[in-house]
Amino acid sequence: MPTLTLAISADLKNEMDTMPELNWSEIAREAIAKKASEFKLFKAIVAKSKLKQEDAIVIGEKIKEDIYREYKKRLKEMK
Repeated sequence: MPTLTLAISADLKNEMDTMPELNWSEIAREAIAKKASEFKLFKAIVAKSKLKQEDAIVIGEKIKEDIYREYKKRLKEMK
């Protein structure tokens, strides 16, 4: 089986060391497998989509504008 080495912060390592009963290698394997499976599904969905990147950017900008307007409205109501 191939080996993968990960870099983690000292704080995370210290926290992990307080839980020696957990198999961190197995947890990492499962998390990586889950993320790979989710990404594979995402790619399959995107491959069938007719939405272009430019369209997604425009939609994203409209959503941000709507959110901004909503929070601005709520802020005015609080005053």
